[in-house]
Amino acid sequence: MSEPDELYTLRAQYWLGHYALALDECRSAARRPLPPHLKTEREELLFRCHLALGQHDKVVAGTSTAPALQALAIHSQFLNTPAEDRVAVVGTLKTLLASPGAAGNTSVQLTACHVFLAAGKLKEALECVHLGLTMEHLAMCVQIYLKIDRFDLANDALGLLKQADEDSILAQLAGAYIAIAGGRSSAGDAVHVLAGLSEQYGPSLTLLNVTAAANMVGGRYEAAEGNLSAAVEEFGGENDADTLVNLVVCSQHLGKGKGVDAARYLEKLKTGCADHPFVQGLVQVEGAFERESAKYLTA
Repeated sequence: MSEPDELYTLRAQYWLGHYALALDECRSAARRPLPPHLKTEREELLFRCHLALGQHDKVVAGTSTAPALQALAIHSQFLNTPAEDRVAVVGTLKTLLASPGAAGNTSVQLTACHVFLAAGKLKEALECVHLGLTMEHLAMCVQIYLKIDRFDLANDALGLLKQADEDSILAQLAGAYIAIAGGRSSAGDAVHVLAGLSEQYGPSLTLLNVTAAANMVGGRYEAAEGNLSAAVEEFGGENDADTLVNLVVCSQHLGKGKGVDAARYLEKLKTGCADHPFVQGLVQVEGAFERESAKYLTA
């Protein structure tokens, strides 16, 4: 008979976006006797929860020599550094990745993958996880392959996830992402999976946003609007970049793109989330439009 997984609940809460609950579970787990490898994982998840909640001041490696905690501290530094100054932080991470103590450390590789993705370095991000050494590595592979439109490879990675544990939360989430990427015909499958996770573990900002995306892909914009309203009312989604992007997109499809609420969401995005890819793309398009329109005004 296998030993019970003492961190199952903690991992589940983290993966589903229940970060405050995961922090409580971290504190609870700290009071229980754990083998050394689970103590280390608990510390890593504690840092990761703080990062997800924007509590960057609490993610400090201090005197710890654990490479995984050092990598998470670098991740925190990256998020707190202006976009134009992040090259040096990425360089520090690359140095850690290449150091003897961190070589082959799957936790360091995972954190590096997240940082490289945020920096727009897809090749480097994939190099960190492409061997699929852990379930989280495989889940990140799915996301990266979808990002580069390699649905075949994403499905291969999902297959490996299911081989390891077909009922795992990561396998279910990865399957939902692939279903959403598959378009209108499979979006309903994603909604079904996400509804099951929400019913079992409770809704979260993450689950509501992914469900809204699935509903929009399936053409169910009223349902998506309901998901996003819940994200705002129950989880403070009006201060979350992904929720704001989804609200702007959903408003456009519902014919509310010129309304007061849509304008407010867009303004909050531009002022508070200037580094978000959606905002950067929007600013680029607006700039191109203004340059072209100026030609006709001066003609």
